[in-house]
Amino acid sequence: MLTVTAAVLVGGITLAVLLGATGLGGPAAADGPGAAIDAYELTTGRFVSLVGALAALAGVVIGGLALSRPSSRIGTRRGRLGATIALMAGLVGMALGGYVVAAAKGGPGTGYGIVGGVMALVMGLIAVALGGLALARYRRTGRLSS
Repeated sequence: MLTVTAAVLVGGITLAVLLGATGLGGPAAADGPGAAIDAYELTTGRFVSLVGALAALAGVVIGGLALSRPSSRIGTRRGRLGATIALMAGLVGMALGGYVVAAAKGGPGTGYGIVGGVMALVMGLIAVALGGLALARYRRTGRLSS
């Protein structure tokens, strides 16, 4: 189950990068500066920030589980795997969120996904903190304790 989740996560990130590189589905900047974006339209910026936020959210959940239940399925190999996955998912979320925020040419509501990018940055930071705390606890005690 964990392998399937990781494969879906990597596939979504790859798709987001490919769509961003080709410029498909970008904001309405090509239509002119006054063109409006529908609130429900999924632009490339919104999609990339959504993938980043979902990766960061997965990192927060897995990091919380690694801290609270060290002997669960996620905490196999004496708890180190869950902490490492939380760290990596948080870093991916922060990277995608940072990319969206840096590349945005407008504020909220313009279709560049800046709100989702900021959310991905914040949740990614939380995931990295939880994963780092779980790894530090693992290194200190040799196992995760609740």
